[in-house]
Amino acid sequence: MTMFNRRQALVVGAGAAAMAAFGASTGTAFAANDSEEQIKKFTGGKTAAQGRIKLDLPEIAENGNTVPMTVTVESPMTEQSYVASVLILADGNPRAGVATFHFSPASGVAEANTRIRLASTQNIVAVAKMNDGSFFTASKQVKVTIGGCGG
Repeated sequence: MTMFNRRQALVVGAGAAAMAAFGASTGTAFAANDSEEQIKKFTGGKTAAQGRIKLDLPEIAENGNTVPMTVTVESPMTEQSYVASVLILADGNPRAGVATFHFSPASGVAEANTRIRLASTQNIVAVAKMNDGSFFTASKQVKVTIGGCGG
């Protein structure tokens, strides 16, 4: 039978208190990916059609901390027909939501550039909401390597 000395007992007790304080014991620290829920909320339950969206991402990202991304949606961007917003999701991250971009006819073009963070190899999903209430979607897989070794 192993006995803890006072120092070991304090370390174990402090660790347990920290886990309880930060919610690890309730499972909130390791929540499941919520990409499907976010898409349903964004589209109001409507089905998004394939097309009109171009996702420009590298096929292989050597560093998942800074993956360059450009999303472009084909649209005339006039008062009669424009992209209202675009939702970007990463289906392998602990939380799927990456970004939401909002546009108007004054934007001139429905395009956004940013860098995203990816936990592992996964699909990036874009869903565009048009001003008429229709939705379009596209996805692309990005392979995230460890140290650029292709793993």
